[in-house]
Order: sequence, then C-alpha cells, then structure tokens
Amino acid sequence: MSSPTDEPGPAPTDAVDPGLALTYETHEWDRSGEDDSLRMSRRARLAARGPYRAAVPPEIADHEFAIDPAALAEAEDALLEIARFDTELSATRYAEETDGETDRSGEFAPLAAILLRTESASSSQIENVTAGAKALAMAAIHEKSGPNAQMVAANVEAMERAVAASDDLSEASILAAHAALMAGQEHARPGRYRESQVWIGSGASTPHTASFVPPHEDRVQPAMADLIVFCERTDLPVLAHVAIAHAQFETIHPFADGNGRTGRALVHVMLKRAGVTRRITVPVSAGLLGDTAGYFGALTAYRAGDPRPIVEQFSRATFTAVTNGRTLKADVDAIHQGWTETLTSRRGSAARRMLPHLLRQPAVTVRMVEQLLSVSNPAALRAIDTLVADGILTSASENRRNRVWIAEEVIAALDEFAARAVRRP
Repeated sequence: MSSPTDEPGPAPTDAVDPGLALTYETHEWDRSGEDDSLRMSRRARLAARGPYRAAVPPEIADHEFAIDPAALAEAEDALLEIARFDTELSATRYAEETDGETDRSGEFAPLAAILLRTESASSSQIENVTAGAKALAMAAIHEKSGPNAQMVAANVEAMERAVAASDDLSEASILAAHAALMAGQEHARPGRYRESQVWIGSGASTPHTASFVPPHEDRVQPAMADLIVFCERTDLPVLAHVAIAHAQFETIHPFADGNGRTGRALVHVMLKRAGVTRRITVPVSAGLLGDTAGYFGALTAYRAGDPRPIVEQFSRATFTAVTNGRTLKADVDAIHQGWTETLTSRRGSAARRMLPHLLRQPAVTVRMVEQLLSVSNPAALRAIDTLVADGILTSASENRRNRVWIAEEVIAALDEFAARAVRRP
C-alpha cells in the first residue's frame, strides 16, 4: 500500500475544503479474483493491468465545516418544512365515534406506514429497483410477487428497524438495518462489512476503469467508527449534518451491496434523533428521484471537498418530497372520506373498523382481518363481503384458500405518488 496522494479533480473553488477532499492510494490488483466469464476487449484488458487507485476518506468526526451561508439558510427553511409536515400529519385522525367514545384503532398509523413505504420504494428506485404499489402490497403480506417487490419490501422492514432504533445510532444498529435489507442475499454479506474491494461505474469489470473506487476494505471499519462519532455531533445545522453524514457513508461504501438504501435509512434515523420528525418518515428519497443526476453529482462534489451541493440537494429534495407528500395525504383523506360515506355497514362494524387498516396495507386476506380486528372467521368474511359489495375491495386472486383482496383506490394513489416523484419540479 502506498502513501495517499492527492487525486486530480475539479478546479479549486472557494467552496472546496482541501481537508475534506479525498486522497487516493494505490493497491495491487489480484487478477485471480476476476470473473472468467467476463469478456473484455484488448483495450479493456490493457487498462486493467497493474495497480489501481482507491479513495482514502478524510476523518470528519472533528472536522470544521465551512458551508455557504445561503445553502445553510435554505437547509434551515427545509428543516422547518419537515417539522410543519410532521405536525400536520400528527394531527390527522382516522377515527369514528362509537357509542360516545372515539375508536382510536389505527387513527394515525396509516399515514405513518404509507409514507415509510413510499420512502422505501423511492430509495430502492434510485438504485433502479422498482416495484408497483400492488406488487409491493402483495409482497408485504408474503404473497407471490416478483424479486423487485420482495427487495423493496425488505427495504421497508430495514427502514422500520432503523428508525425504531434511532436512539441507538451505532455501527451495530447500521449493521442490523443492512441485515434486514439484504436478508437472503449472501453475496451482500447481510449485516457485515465488506471484505473485498468494490467500485462504482457501469460496465467497469475492474476498479481500473471505474468512475469511483471506494476505500480499500481495510479502511472500512475505522472510517465507519469515525462517521458514528460525527453523527453524534450537535454543533452543526441539522439538515447539513444529515446530508454530510449521508455523503460520507456513500463514500465509505461499507457493504458489498445495499449501500445506497442503507445510507438513506441513516438520513431518517438522524432526523428522528434530532427531534425534527416525531411520527413520520418524510419521503426525501422521493424528492431525490426527480434529479438523480444532481444527487450523484453532489456526491462527487463532496468527494472533491465541496459539501455545499449535497446540502443543497437535500434541501431541494425536502421541499419536493413534502409537496408530494401533502398531495398524497390529500388523496388518502379523500379516499377515506369517500369510503366512510359509501360503506353501508353500521358504526363500529368490522367492515368500518377495517378502513384505516386498508389505507396502511391495501392488500388483505381473511386471516389478516381476523387478526387485525380480533374477530372470528365468519365475521371477517362478512366484513370483506361488505367491503367488496360497496366497491372498496376487489379480489386480486382466484385462489379460494388464500384469496387476497385489494383496495384499488389506495394502490392508484400510491402509484400516482411514485409517478410524481420522478418528474422534475
């Protein structure tokens, strides 16, 4: 291993911090690890000869950051927008009066679950892992679905675990989130740091021609320990702190796979730890989806020593995400209101008590209704029959033994949210 050296990069600007810019070191390339099935041209083989250069991330635990005041002001405005959105949604109630008492079952949970699921789906989509709302709803109840839907469902679980454990921001909690995300995918070493070199760049079969080569595996654990100390700081503006921590995580790239999704889960852990969000997951990844080129470009700028673009990218993504989230909330409110007016069953009935649950999980089985409402099998069947007769549920499978019913209006609202997310504002 040679001593780190400066890597030629963008021309210096007032925003570039030399102490934050990556340095690089050379490593010998072990050709025995190459995949013999890969076919490369003579030019590509020549380019893959000899040592390669891997990044050396700076220690940031105690680094003094100087970020453009205008970028910080925009980040503070975005942070206030997140707090407002959290307050707005926390005041939402999906409840009804029954015999003079308010039925609180699932009163807020639907919106929290919907937003967490949309954030997980958007985070996966940044990595080109896409799944429609119906496929994801089916995967969430372990019904037959494609591999992408199963991966997104795993991302939902990983996000849930990470946010629930936000009081314990540690290497162990990050490893646990990764284990949930990549469960069953042994190539990714679920819950363990990588033990080999990785690189980024489509078509690059070796690190020599990659667009970015993260640190050598020997540097991963020390770099992650430094990052955790940085995450504990309280002297930085919250959104800038979050954006920089995310950029550093993506630069370290500690896992063999699943880095982007795990790194975006870290964003929500930090927002909750800072008290910015109390009950919701703001779909920041959905905001990033509208400009993925800008997002990846901001990560590149951070590695060159300029943290301003990643802070700005997170600020813009926040405003976009909250706008989209408010539209989704309005759609969900309208769906619930329409259901309450359409449903012919009496107050307090099993069918009526299922409505908030259908917002949260729009694919259900008879067994789920039994468990959610603590009712008998005949009562669950009657509830589903009523919901079908009133046009709220439709059958999604012909399997009489394990039939699934879908709330199509919710599926449509979630798909429309996803479609809005990929449009540039």
